[in-house]
Amino acid sequence: MYKIIPVKPFDFVLFGATGDLASREILPALYHRFRVGQMPDNSNVIGVSRAEHSDEHFRNLASSAIKAAPNSEPPDGDSLDRFLRCLSFRRVDANGDEGWDCLAGAVRSDVPAAYYLSVGPSVFENIVCRLREHGFARSEARIVVEKPFGQNLESARRLNTILTSTFDEAQIYRIDHYLGKETVQNLMALRFANALFEPLWNGQYVDHVQITVAEKLGIKGRQDYYDRTGAMRDMVQNHLLQLLCLAAMEPPSRFDPNSVRDEKTKVIKSLEPILPGNVVRGQYFSENSGDGYLDHALSSSSRTESYVALKCTIANWRWSGTPFYLRTGKCLRNRVSEIAVTFKRPPHVIFEGMDGGQENVLAIRLQPNEGITMQITIKEPGPGGMRLASVPLDMSFASSLGQEIGGLTNAYERLIMDVIRGDQTLFMRNDEVEAAWGWTDAAIALWESADNRPVAYEAGSNGPIEADALLHRDNRSWRKLTL
Repeated sequence: MYKIIPVKPFDFVLFGATGDLASREILPALYHRFRVGQMPDNSNVIGVSRAEHSDEHFRNLASSAIKAAPNSEPPDGDSLDRFLRCLSFRRVDANGDEGWDCLAGAVRSDVPAAYYLSVGPSVFENIVCRLREHGFARSEARIVVEKPFGQNLESARRLNTILTSTFDEAQIYRIDHYLGKETVQNLMALRFANALFEPLWNGQYVDHVQITVAEKLGIKGRQDYYDRTGAMRDMVQNHLLQLLCLAAMEPPSRFDPNSVRDEKTKVIKSLEPILPGNVVRGQYFSENSGDGYLDHALSSSSRTESYVALKCTIANWRWSGTPFYLRTGKCLRNRVSEIAVTFKRPPHVIFEGMDGGQENVLAIRLQPNEGITMQITIKEPGPGGMRLASVPLDMSFASSLGQEIGGLTNAYERLIMDVIRGDQTLFMRNDEVEAAWGWTDAAIALWESADNRPVAYEAGSNGPIEADALLHRDNRSWRKLTL
């Protein structure tokens, strides 16, 4: 049965409280945890920004954000009113000393406090330094840092140094919302809580693994950030590598934060350097609409990639010889995120016309329609001989469990509650982040040294044909971007 386990009262200090992320994700997530009884009434949510707002104005902003949140039930009046009474606002200058003493007076000393930096990385250092100077960094404090966590290995190390100058590593929560998705965590349960899959989860039985994060939207509205970053830094370095780690990691000795993160870090350190022929970079165009990448980029000659496809190999006993194919891109046919594990064909064919047998594919769908399916081969119903068909075995929990618990928990809901509980299992550790950047920087240096342009692909397509060739030469093909 689904069980709500309340957390203890806490103070949640939200820097950038009037920003887009706070409105879209953080405030609705807090309300939903309050509504189901996990967040106590005597918790405080303190909004912080450099703008001058009253408590009432901040509560109105939060109320509008909660009512506008997609994929959620309309708030009921009683719970919303009680939640809004937990909210207050403080004006603080992140680059100066104004407002910090007032904020210090609003944060209680007898409950855990979480400081959520929903701001740009340019002000991380100033905020962290002032948290230290004004006595916020006590032992029960936690600090939450949103991506991008650096732009390369050097900047990531600098951010780690800034954070650890004030907080212990056990107090630092580097958030990747993909790890809060129900299906991602079910991948760990599927592997490590069932005897069925783990004996087959290796290169002897797995043919290859595909990890896809495809988006329909382009860069319009985000070009200032995206054109300086690109798909490799924006998506591969964090989201896709985290999914690869969970799919490829060894079973940890126990399910605790450091044991899990030790195994994830080992995977990143075991990744072979990307070879020149194993990467495809793309940039979308639009023939007629004027809505191509270069129509919104900071420069009409931008070489920033909006699409990346990679063939990765892991140098360890479990995965030697088994490729992991990663792809992510903007302006693709559909919005799809999934991990697909393709098992090898049967070693001996006994059914006429099978042509080597059918592949079994275990697909873990992150979005949309979270769930798990497995493609298996069965006999077609009816007389007339042994005719075989490949059909999906639906192991999805999204519809059945989702109805039972009133909808699947949003990733931010889970991760924020983990912060309050002090559980770092689903958050990245400093050495893990630096290892990911080290591998990513080497891949970026590879194509920068070649001074090549990304190949073109049409907006609304499946991506560049060169990415198809990346798999075709291995006698494989990408899974279709279907909903």
